[in-house]
Amino acid sequence: MKEKPPEYPALTMDAIVQRIFELRGQRVMLDADLAVLYGVSTKALLQAVRRNPTRFESFVFQLSTKEWGVLRSQNVTSKHGGRRYSPYVFTEHGALMLSSVLKSARAEEISRMIIRAFVWLRQTIPAYKELAAKVAELESAVGKHDAALNDIIETLRQLIIPPDKEKRRIGF
Repeated sequence: MKEKPPEYPALTMDAIVQRIFELRGQRVMLDADLAVLYGVSTKALLQAVRRNPTRFESFVFQLSTKEWGVLRSQNVTSKHGGRRYSPYVFTEHGALMLSSVLKSARAEEISRMIIRAFVWLRQTIPAYKELAAKVAELESAVGKHDAALNDIIETLRQLIIPPDKEKRRIGF
């Protein structure tokens, strides 16, 4: 009987991008997220890393207890709870290097998708920052115009209000 291939979650660029976050000035992915993407257990993924330390020496690091606590409190890692140790995170190069050490049929396809996600982030984040700066500039300009418009409207209201008519005095 032919063995059935494992079923993997449907992956889109957006699904991968949501698993990338910034930490220590670098964009990284959690070991458990990468394990899901590559279709292996987290234990097998980390075992492959330990067997090839020179390939990963500057591309992977373990989170401090404080960093792990912050991530859990932000619900970034709620699906990865119950661990006895802080997870490892992989930079873009570390995630790519995994495809060379994991013997998964899916590894090459996933590594291309992950690299595309990192490249997409690199290209779009500066555009978002530029757009945010322009929006802030517009907000400040509109704020100044709002104040000027309010002054004009108040002046017009004063002009619209009819003056009190003096009562005609009777007599001399």
